[in-house]
Amino acid sequence: MSLQSVRQFFAEHAPDIEIIELDQSTATVALAAAAHHVAPGQIAKTLSLKVKNEAILVVAKGDARLDNKKLKTTFGAKARMLSSDEVLTLTGHPPGGVCPFGLENPLTIYCDISLRQYAEVLPAAGAIHSAIRISPERMAQLTDATWVDVCQ
Repeated sequence: MSLQSVRQFFAEHAPDIEIIELDQSTATVALAAAAHHVAPGQIAKTLSLKVKNEAILVVAKGDARLDNKKLKTTFGAKARMLSSDEVLTLTGHPPGGVCPFGLENPLTIYCDISLRQYAEVLPAAGAIHSAIRISPERMAQLTDATWVDVCQ
């Protein structure tokens, strides 16, 4: 169902964007980078976090690591990763297919500035074998994301 909600999102908001579906899994940054023949950093990973009582999504370059001090400074509290069950319930996407598009529930979305070093990134598209190609700026615009600096 998740891939379908992403299809619907793009049909309504960006019909020019094509969802890429592959036979192999792209559930990890390494698998996605190999499958799409790009550097790991070019994979836009979506991290599901809880800050205070709010679930948020942070999209960052694939080889970036979150910086706990920057997270706490930016969001005013410590952040924790959501469990797989929480991720599926809140986003409607399975772990490995989480993206900021076609969400089950409205969530606040942030894009880390690490994405800006690439003209094009590949976030998942709601399933462990799907992705899209998009500029970081357009992704932020389509998802109403706020730019932050929370990675090392």
